[in-house]
Amino acid sequence: MWGLVAATALVLAATPLTVRLAHRIGAVDQPNRDRPRIHQQPIPRIGGVAIAIGILVPYLAIVQPHGKLLGIAIGAVLICLVGLIDDLKGLKPSAKMLATVAIACIPVIGYGVRFEHIGLPFFGTLDFGWAAYPLAILWIALVTNLVNLIDGMDALAAGLVAISCLTFAILAASFGRMQVAALSLIVFGACVGFLRHNYHPAKVFMGDCGALLLGFVLGSLAIEGVLKSAATIALAAPLLIMAVPILDTSFVVAKRLKYRRPPWGADHNHFYHRFLRIGFSQRRTAAYLHMWAALLSAYALLLRFVPPRPYGNWDMSHSIVAAVAGIGVIAASVWMVYVLEILKERHLASLRIIRRGGPDLEAGEHEEAVEEVLTATPR
Repeated sequence: MWGLVAATALVLAATPLTVRLAHRIGAVDQPNRDRPRIHQQPIPRIGGVAIAIGILVPYLAIVQPHGKLLGIAIGAVLICLVGLIDDLKGLKPSAKMLATVAIACIPVIGYGVRFEHIGLPFFGTLDFGWAAYPLAILWIALVTNLVNLIDGMDALAAGLVAISCLTFAILAASFGRMQVAALSLIVFGACVGFLRHNYHPAKVFMGDCGALLLGFVLGSLAIEGVLKSAATIALAAPLLIMAVPILDTSFVVAKRLKYRRPPWGADHNHFYHRFLRIGFSQRRTAAYLHMWAALLSAYALLLRFVPPRPYGNWDMSHSIVAAVAGIGVIAASVWMVYVLEILKERHLASLRIIRRGGPDLEAGEHEEAVEEVLTATPR
């Protein structure tokens, strides 16, 4: 708890200093400079430096990590530096990905941060053997980039990571992994402190230095806090907790591949873009996505503390509770996707695509016309 308080206070104090530094060195995000943006004013983009200070100082001073957790700290520092270089100078997506994979090797290969087996219902425990190393590296790199990709709107990424870390803290504590729980709460506190300055209208962005740092730590926490357990919840919990960024990125990448565009390109097809096109404000959009993530995380906690199969034996009352709650979660998720997808024809009309193309335009051509507008960089 002291780590949480210290992280929040440090980020609250350090963020205004990073804003001043950003203006002095020109680390300011210009709207419509190199890819589609939501904001219309120049915003400092190295707020992740304050997040790094808020995480690493109490982590090293209070938790005093050693072994595997020290490997996570070393990797966090390096990935933050990679992100900072990208914020200041710019890096190719391929270079960032290679750097992320290389840095993920430090905690995985150097310090043993990996999951060697997973418990699967009806199948028992699945041992990965030598594949545990590449799987752990791939997982950390994937989560790192998930957070980086979702960081496109005020308060969105910081809020989603805060919800995830609070959930991981509870789960890690339930498994008796208190140092992991402490780090999770520290990251939660850092995100809460940053939200004070990042909530719409944002005074600062976390930038790649913050997004890559949070994603790297989040992926590592998932392994050390939950995935290393043989319980079935070990696999279900991370997927539920990070379902929103996973679904968002999967949808966007699928769209880009469908139209033969590079998957790392920029467009306006993220969930938050769709909410904004419906007419939601940035605050309301962030609130909806945060509530969706919180609902999925709450269901993960329910499965942990009211498991359908306690001690390997099915419990009827627990199973009914899990099933009823699961139906509610699925219904809420389906409604969310429905709200985002029903926009298609309405958005065509608002963009005057139908008028431009005429009534004889085929449905597929309608969709391609929308994609042309959504992927065009604003001038």
